[in-house]
Amino acid sequence: MTAVPTNEGSEATAGPTRRQQLEHHLKTCPTDRDSYLELATIYREENRPLQAAKILRQAHETFPDDSSLLWELEEAQLARSVQQLVEVRDLATRLGNSSADHELERATADWGNCRLKVCRARLNRDPSLTYLRMVLGEALYDLERYDEAIDELEPLLDSETHSPGAYLLTGRCQLLLSQDMAAMKSLRQASIRRAVVGPAKTRSAALKLLIDLADRHGLSASLQFYQQSLQAIS
Repeated sequence: MTAVPTNEGSEATAGPTRRQQLEHHLKTCPTDRDSYLELATIYREENRPLQAAKILRQAHETFPDDSSLLWELEEAQLARSVQQLVEVRDLATRLGNSSADHELERATADWGNCRLKVCRARLNRDPSLTYLRMVLGEALYDLERYDEAIDELEPLLDSETHSPGAYLLTGRCQLLLSQDMAAMKSLRQASIRRAVVGPAKTRSAALKLLIDLADRHGLSASLQFYQQSLQAIS
């Protein structure tokens, strides 16, 4: 492996930047794994995830069995997708026209689909990464695929760590499917279950939805109980 020259004394000599050194080095030594990773890190720090993904794709093609390189490539792909979403969202806010809104819908769908692709690939490689099902559920929710989100979240409902958030998101999906009674059950599990106490933010969000449900269905006793429970958190 050919050593990459350091950038010591570069300020005095106005020499190439570390990024430029690595770019040149990899053209002549395309099997230097560590240089791929270092260059990708620099691109990410410069907020250039597209370039990071490109160099990591080259690395993955060179080292197809390297799982850490594949993970970093997926991270760069996710970063690029969310960067595009933010850029389009800012543009839509400034322009406020139907064309910009259409682009925002496309970017939002791309972000959801990117999460689905990456998380499913990671779960296929390592089924023990069950926390990724929460990300899958959120992506499916954003894509308005509520039944699929509920199915994806089901394995997390028995998890002490993830069940409060999984029940909350399940309840939100059920609400959008007009399954109010099922949603009420899920949201109660997210907010007032004694066996597993979720984060305050999760319980608060669930209770606010329960208050709305109880009010709409005329459940006065439940409404009062949920209001009191929410006050206790605050």
